[in-house]
Amino acid sequence: MADIIQLLPDHVANQIAAGEVVQRPASVVKELLENAIDAGAEDIKLVVKDAGKTLIQIIDNGKGMSVTDARLCFERHATSKIKSAEDLFNLHTKGFRGEALASIAAIAHVELKTKTEDSTIGTHITIEGSTVTSQEAAVVPTGTTISVKNLFYNIPARRNFLKSNPVETRHIIDEFHRVALAHPQVAFTMIHNGSDVFNLPSSNSRQRIVNVFGGKTNEKLVPVTEETEIVKVEGFVLKPEYAKKSRGEQFFFVNDRFIKSAYLNHAVSAAFEGLVKDGTHPGYFLFLNVDPHSIDINIHPTKTEIKFDDEHSIYAMLRATIKHSLGQFSIAPVIDFNKDMGFETPYEYSKKSPVAPTIEVDSDFNPFQNSPSAKHGGASYKKEKTPAWESLYVGLKEDPIGANNFKDEATSSFIFESEEVTGSLFASDDTKDEGQLTFQIQNKYIVSSIRSGMLVIHQNLAHQRVLYEELLKNMTLQEAVSQQLLFPLQFQFSKPKVALLQTIKEQLEFTGFNFSEIKGEKVEITGIPANVLESSIEGILEQVLSDIENEVPDAGFSQNDLLAKSLAKSLAVKSGTSMSRQEQEHLINQLFACKEPSVSPSNKPVLLTLEAADFDKKFM
Repeated sequence: MADIIQLLPDHVANQIAAGEVVQRPASVVKELLENAIDAGAEDIKLVVKDAGKTLIQIIDNGKGMSVTDARLCFERHATSKIKSAEDLFNLHTKGFRGEALASIAAIAHVELKTKTEDSTIGTHITIEGSTVTSQEAAVVPTGTTISVKNLFYNIPARRNFLKSNPVETRHIIDEFHRVALAHPQVAFTMIHNGSDVFNLPSSNSRQRIVNVFGGKTNEKLVPVTEETEIVKVEGFVLKPEYAKKSRGEQFFFVNDRFIKSAYLNHAVSAAFEGLVKDGTHPGYFLFLNVDPHSIDINIHPTKTEIKFDDEHSIYAMLRATIKHSLGQFSIAPVIDFNKDMGFETPYEYSKKSPVAPTIEVDSDFNPFQNSPSAKHGGASYKKEKTPAWESLYVGLKEDPIGANNFKDEATSSFIFESEEVTGSLFASDDTKDEGQLTFQIQNKYIVSSIRSGMLVIHQNLAHQRVLYEELLKNMTLQEAVSQQLLFPLQFQFSKPKVALLQTIKEQLEFTGFNFSEIKGEKVEITGIPANVLESSIEGILEQVLSDIENEVPDAGFSQNDLLAKSLAKSLAVKSGTSMSRQEQEHLINQLFACKEPSVSPSNKPVLLTLEAADFDKKFM
């Protein structure tokens, strides 16, 4: 039998390795930014075009590389970080495997310009698919500039699996956030398609968080700090009232490296137990410093997962530290065990037994008597004679002269006003009450009788279907009812969210929103959709932006569809809301006027039918 096992060519092995390290343009951004940090750069610039598909360029002022290092850095497993296996457990740098540049060079056109500080001339190298096409001396500034062009040009299948430009841009911004937050002492700049996205000067951790997520973030932060033999915890948590339905502002850093840990996230959630609403997640920016020997970061290709030697102790320490900070800054209620001296028994009364107070009552006292008497301070007095209480009602049974005539004339001109209930969620019908046709169960389901049995409707999902079709119709026909505000609403969002809001501004205006200004981090609204409360607008926009960030479609109609789903989910009547009979019936009528009344916009069942025969079987 012929031999069938053979060694893979280097370029094929590099492409396979690239599949683990480079999943999307954001993976390239992460690796190159971390290399710049390891090089001791104090100023790093990221330039991106077409969400990284056309160009990713990193410019840093680090220590640079020599001619030999510049050529050797693109070889597999070539690294300056480790020399033996023991070094894997004493890492203080970002990269250490020597796979990143080799993997990137295997699937893109790479151009490297670098120079060390003590050199008079630098090196310029170009690589295409792991093949060095040119290497020459060049006049370049101190530091390194690396450009990655045409990512996945030789692997069309991988390129076809990339998402739309807005989605890939969001992933790049996420990686940029993670590196920038971990290193506030380094100045960062990000440029996308020729426009500045971030310009972050060198600062401290709090200022860096505010510069990244907007000026309004400063008032949300609660400092967290604790140092023990096991771990040193520093950073900030967001106040409980700013908890969100999404997990966007949750960052864990271990030894200045971003990680994902569901276990530690549970510790934070446990510290916020009872302070945030169900279904919402607290935000945090936590920096943990531990002994490198007590962790293993070499368990995942992207190095975002870490193993701890003593997870339980870190869990308990993190939970206690956050609870202490929330109580220290009067965010959470605490029990004060300090004694209040006002409740202490005076020394001279310590040996005396308490005496029950006595009450003296004058049994002869009658306030309705003509001549009552009372004693006060040893002196007696007499009240003036007044008519008895019976005299107040004398003559009421008799009809005074002209009383009836006055009554008829006076009451005939009276106009009675009744308080009108406004702001109802559903329109009410002026129909006669012919008996209870519908009723609620647990303020969640609407039950109605039909000929064959009983109909059960989920009120939240039903209202989502009604609003979804109405919103989609308004956006398609470009017709919507908007209520103008006497005082404009002003909100602050991060720059990426404001940029995303710009892209969906037109569709939102077709649903009833009116924007007077969208600039920088400021958003001003002068009109909102009808029947929507002003207090819920910020939450609605946050939810819409979060949904759009997670899945931005390419086609305009698909974007309208996603926007309508998100708005319908935010505006629909919630489970647990009590509804009147008229509101229940109106919702049912609106539901059955929809094109697809049986399913919600997210394809969940809205109603179910229980046959009378099913009830008969239960009682047999």
